[in-house]
Amino acid sequence: MPKSLFWARTDTAGSEHVVLDDGQGLTAQGVALAVDPIPYTCRYRLTVGPDWSTNRLEVESEGAGWSRSVRLERGRDGWRVRTGEEGDLDAALSAAGHPPAGLPGTDDPGRLAEALDVDLGGSPLTNTLPIRRIGLGRLPADLATAVNVAWVLLPGLAVVPAEQVYTSLGPGRVRYASGTFTADLEVDPDGFVVRYPGLAERVDPR
Repeated sequence: MPKSLFWARTDTAGSEHVVLDDGQGLTAQGVALAVDPIPYTCRYRLTVGPDWSTNRLEVESEGAGWSRSVRLERGRDGWRVRTGEEGDLDAALSAAGHPPAGLPGTDDPGRLAEALDVDLGGSPLTNTLPIRRIGLGRLPADLATAVNVAWVLLPGLAVVPAEQVYTSLGPGRVRYASGTFTADLEVDPDGFVVRYPGLAERVDPR
């Protein structure tokens, strides 16, 4: 049966709602909203294979006077990246006192060659992908595993390669690290985030 998950952002005003099926890999459609750095709406569609490596991610983001899209597809010859843009996001960011986002996508998809996972900025859902793919719940506590991801930044949809480290801390707890940043995540038995300190908390129906 499909699942419906909802997170409230704790770092800013915002939320994420996703409807997914994880019976054979993962198919998911979600919407994320946030007010920082400027108000935006993000819609995404994600397809993950039975081995829990990502096959495709399509993302659209939009705000007042602008919209962007990026499509990532992983094949035998690497990642293919397609982008679209209308309006002027960088002008909207500048007017709000923020630096420009740059262009959506990447000018060198080859830099993503080692990535098996995607990480959509601010989305707790995409933390589940490496957790399930490497079987983190079955690994000994304190065993760290490094993964390479295609990191999609919001709201600008630039795509950059990143190395992240996941460490099992025992039942229901996972440490996530990227560069100097670390967070101890609470996850449910299926590896979906319940609480991501400093980012989001899951809200279940009453």
